[in-house]
Order: sequence, then structure tokens, then C-alpha cells
Amino acid sequence: MQHNFPETTLLITHYNRSGSLERLLTTFQNLGCQFASIVVSDDGSKPEHLNKLVALKDRFTFELVTTPVNKGLGDNINKGQDAVKTPYTLYVQEDFDPTEKFPETFKDALQFMNEDKGLDIVRFYAYFAHPKLKPFKKGFSEMIFSYWDPSHLKFYIYSDHPHLRRSNFLEKFGRYPDKVNINLSEYTMAINFLHKKGRGLFYNEFTTIFEQKNTAQEPSTLDRRSWKLSENPLVLLTRFFYLRYRWLKNSMDLALKK
Repeated sequence: MQHNFPETTLLITHYNRSGSLERLLTTFQNLGCQFASIVVSDDGSKPEHLNKLVALKDRFTFELVTTPVNKGLGDNINKGQDAVKTPYTLYVQEDFDPTEKFPETFKDALQFMNEDKGLDIVRFYAYFAHPKLKPFKKGFSEMIFSYWDPSHLKFYIYSDHPHLRRSNFLEKFGRYPDKVNINLSEYTMAINFLHKKGRGLFYNEFTTIFEQKNTAQEPSTLDRRSWKLSENPLVLLTRFFYLRYRWLKNSMDLALKK
């Protein structure tokens, strides 16, 4: 069965894991998912992986966006998003695979975005549920931000994990910072998202639409889970003050610009 998404570009960020990318693209193909276009944004991978990407282009028909040097995930998302020409973007990192539930769930997400122009993002995967969820429909909830919620996870309505978004995302929320730690890049965008009054939906069964797969040959180079979920007292204290500092700093910066 074919599932056509003519208004959506599949944007994949890649770095030194061409085998994982091939598996991801093959899985979408086996599910019968056809997007208006596919953009693969590479962050300065080693020659052996770049050569594999060039070979994969002929097989899967995607646009390859490269850079001569590694500039971090933020820059990699920026230049990939710049190449998108459709109204919607499905963003996925190369180490995720969609499950059989993806096509129908994705159709629901697109319907919600078309019906409600105020929605900016629909999230399909997470390590944890957002702490404040308002039931929506068809297995989705709307993420609600409350500054007084004691959980630091309240700041993460936005996340770099697989999600659908409008392709004017960078125009509304700003570009990702480049050449910075991946956690700082993600958190900066999360704060911008909140300050610009972004709205998002969250799939309640958040580990059933995508699976994160890292092999011994191509292990993950990212470490978000330890920062977000660690119960180490020092990490807890650092996280508590840092997240609130960034929130207040962004609030002051925005106030000065008015």
C-alpha cells in the first residue's frame, strides 16, 4: 500500500552513519511512504560515508546537502531546512526507523496541522512524556507550558527527536546556533519556541511510531538522555539553575529588543 505525502519533505540529518541512513530510507520505502522530496543534510562525514551517500542518492533519489567541516547539529538542521520547498517538514535523525504505525499516525498529524494553523510542531518520539499534557484526539495531547511546574522537562515542548513541523519554522523561531554542544543547541531552540508562543502536539505512545537503533558498528554520538534524566545531585543542581538562567536571559533579551 502506498502512502503519498505531497506537501511534506523528509529531512534527515546525517553524520558518519551511512548504514543507519540506508536502513531508515529502506524502512520508509518498505512502508510505502512517498514524500514530495527527501533532503539529506550531512555534517562533514568521513570520505567513506560520503561515498556511500553518493551511491544511495541514485537508489533513493534525495538531495544531498554537504559541508566541508563539521559545524554541529544546529548548522546541519539549518542548511537542511533551507533546502526544503514544501509547506511541511518531517525531521528525522539517521538513527531512527519508523514502525508500521507511522503512516496512519502521520496522516492524522498532517490533518491536525492543516486544520489548526496555530500548531507549529507534532512530536512522535521522546525519552519521556512532557510533564503537562492536555488530551487532544486520536492518541495525541497538546503540550502545555507552566513556569511553576517543578519539572525541568517543562521547557522541552520543542525537541530534536522525530517530528513534523511547518517549513517556515526557522523564520518564526530563529535559526539553530552552530558550533555549540548539541544539548545547548536543542535547549536554545526550546526556549525560543516558548518565547514565540509555539504550540505543539505530543503522541501519547511516544515509543511506538519511531525506534532509535544504534549498532556496534555505528553507535550514537549524542548523549541527551544523561543530561535530561540524570538524578546525580550535582547534575540536578546544575540543570536547575542553568535552565532557569537561560529562560530569564532570553526573556530579558526579548524585552530589550522591544
